[in-house]
Amino acid sequence: MIHQFILAAPKPGMTAQEFQDYWVNVHAVKYAAKIPQIRKYLVDTVVEIEGNLGTPALAHQGIAEIWLANGEEQLASLQTPEFLEGARLDEPNWAAFWQTILVDTTAHEIVPGPALAKGQDWVKLTVLQKRRPGLALEDYRKESLAEYADVVKETPGLRRYLHAHTVDGAYVFGESNFDSVEQLWFDDVAALEAALRSPYFTEQVAAARDRIADPKYVFSLASKENWIIGPDPR
Repeated sequence: MIHQFILAAPKPGMTAQEFQDYWVNVHAVKYAAKIPQIRKYLVDTVVEIEGNLGTPALAHQGIAEIWLANGEEQLASLQTPEFLEGARLDEPNWAAFWQTILVDTTAHEIVPGPALAKGQDWVKLTVLQKRRPGLALEDYRKESLAEYADVVKETPGLRRYLHAHTVDGAYVFGESNFDSVEQLWFDDVAALEAALRSPYFTEQVAAARDRIADPKYVFSLASKENWIIGPDPR
């Protein structure tokens, strides 16, 4: 299954709150959710925290997470009237589409955590990473699920942990902007910020990340989940 991440930013003149409200309550339910190939659909609305990774900080205020069965269904979804005459036409009403970041991935669950459910009040850290220069893609993928994951999963307060590799198709015509997306769940903002400040994260996790990732291309956003379709697939 393809686990797609779409990071979006507000169009000029729209506040972060207006942007998030429109995405969750209008665009998601009126347009995107009607695309028949989408199996699950989640909108992560960004919350401000201390300790986000990356300079300059990402301007994006939300992340769509979309699950599709395979590449064939993904291509078919982009040819539907629900996309062409609905979701796509609505995008300029709320999003600065020129800033959009899209990453198609294959996900690997490292720490399962409790079953996903609507209404959970967790806070999630989503991290985009590019491998360090000189490291082969296959070695990056292998190490990100082995030694690196073994370190990250011991982060204080961590409830669930996912590491998702960018699909092979993103490299057909060159390099992908990011090689993986990882997500770490915590009970609340305080627990997430405490984890990011902890010596374990600033020393051991940071050192493990630096062994496989280029620090110039590591960025994070904290968010809360808004399930539109799911967590059970339709």
